[in-house]
Amino acid sequence: MEKKELVTKENLLQVLDLLDASGIRYWLDGGWGVDALFGQQSREHRDVDIDFDAVYTEKLLQLLQEQGYRLETDWLPVRAELHHPQLGYLDIHPFVLEEAGKAKQADLEGGWYLFEADYFGAADFAGREIPCISPKGQKIFHSGYELREKDRHDLQLIEKLLEK
Repeated sequence: MEKKELVTKENLLQVLDLLDASGIRYWLDGGWGVDALFGQQSREHRDVDIDFDAVYTEKLLQLLQEQGYRLETDWLPVRAELHHPQLGYLDIHPFVLEEAGKAKQADLEGGWYLFEADYFGAADFAGREIPCISPKGQKIFHSGYELREKDRHDLQLIEKLLEK
């Protein structure tokens, strides 16, 4: 079976409905997170990036697999990538939530990335409020690696959001 290579807005909303129904605290991140903050889809997306409460890692993996997702990349506790034949790719990132709204994420070298409370927010998109990484957080998350064209596109939108 050919793999779905793009995630549509409708696919995104189906994933968010599933997460909302699960009761797991999450934030939309990556390209779809930028588009949610911007209020409209601005480019095509290969996947949906979700940051979530690490306490629920096993529950989320089980739920996704019950829905037809198959684990393709397991770099836990840093991240995992799953694929669904109709909904496309989902990239999940467990965050250890700390006091005062801060969080941390494991890195591949055994250390931690630390995130401030103001990295977490929400956006109105497609007629609903979606928990997502804030423009400030998105700017930080779009650094520290070689930028691709889609990353530069996302950063242009982030800069416009930060100017407001």
